[in-house]
Amino acid sequence: MSVDVAIVGLGYVGLPLAQEASRVGLTVLGYDIGQGVVDSLNAGTSHIDDLSDADIAAMRAAGFEATTDSSRLSQAGTIVICVPTPLSADGGPDLGPVVSAVTTIADNLRKGMLVILESTTYPGTTDEVVRPILEATGLSAGTDFNLAFSPERIDPGNEHFGAKNTPKVVGGQTPACGDAAAAFYGQFVDTVVRAKGTREAETAKLLENTYRHINIALVNEMARFCHDLGIDLWDVIAAAKTKPFGFQAFYPGPGVGGHCIPIDPNYLSHNVRARLGYPFRFVELAQEINATMPAYVVQRAQNLLNEDAKPLRGSVVLLLGVTYKPNIADQRESPAVPLARQLADKGAVVQYHDPHVPHWTAVGGRAERVDDLDAAVPAADLVVLVQNHREYDVDALAQRAQRFFDTRGVAAEGERVSRL
Repeated sequence: MSVDVAIVGLGYVGLPLAQEASRVGLTVLGYDIGQGVVDSLNAGTSHIDDLSDADIAAMRAAGFEATTDSSRLSQAGTIVICVPTPLSADGGPDLGPVVSAVTTIADNLRKGMLVILESTTYPGTTDEVVRPILEATGLSAGTDFNLAFSPERIDPGNEHFGAKNTPKVVGGQTPACGDAAAAFYGQFVDTVVRAKGTREAETAKLLENTYRHINIALVNEMARFCHDLGIDLWDVIAAAKTKPFGFQAFYPGPGVGGHCIPIDPNYLSHNVRARLGYPFRFVELAQEINATMPAYVVQRAQNLLNEDAKPLRGSVVLLLGVTYKPNIADQRESPAVPLARQLADKGAVVQYHDPHVPHWTAVGGRAERVDDLDAAVPAADLVVLVQNHREYDVDALAQRAQRFFDTRGVAAEGERVSRL
């Protein structure tokens, strides 16, 4: 039995890719080391926000199957690697999941295969890490098998852009490898963009997120001095974005979250320091600014409570929304985590509400969940809007709160309502 494509890693990146490949009639095998993930998918249950159980059922009807049996990778004509690349203890990329996946693929590599890495990493990974492991089998990239890098661009919760209509950047180990990868993605992605090689494709992904990281840091720093100067930054941004060219609006917040923005620029910064011996100063400064935003929010919260002659210690602070972006359950690198911890460290009684997160384990029990907002909001000494989920009627909540601190700029300001 053969399959058209095997996707290694069935999370927020791999599963939408599997869905699009299934939709055009490709036979898709999903491989994951998590037995629970595999069992739930084979039972027709989704574990990510962007795909419903009905989507999984449709994939299963089209022939999709998930497995933990790595030997089945040998059946695939194409293998796509979609495993996570977290940060290591020293702030660099942790390639452990990538190395493990590639080693498993090497055990099942055969002539004619196409292997594509989608996991975000530093420039040179495909050529310097992935290729040597695969070529240790005696097969040669560009001759016996094709090797390419194509950065994932999945944006969880985005209702307008998904795997099909988001342009796909592809860089091959050789031009022929790039041709093979472009032909593969061209079957189910609307637009394929060819990069010169794997390093260019790897760096393009890092540039995208470094651009966002630095601009978010810019408005986060502006939020601080605009507050001190009595300037409404949200109004400033609204005015500036009316310019039809030369400006893109970015917004301040309690920190940055998700797998991309807080992490990807560090890959580039770490690589520059390790290889070239000097800092990527923009990235390091942006990281410093964005990482201190939870502490700044705590400071602002303390100041707001002071206006009511209340100390932070012993006051009830209710956090609304603890995911890293609105309308999804994804909590990866959410700024709500350091925010809750720092509030608790200063003695606040931390509560939280999130319609997408029934159990918040990231803070180790230091925040109590509340279910009844009608009762919890007026009872709290301070309510902080951390994430603006569509389920929240922010203005109505703000009107019922003793004090309301909006870190997302959506509430109408008032005597007892403050914005970041």
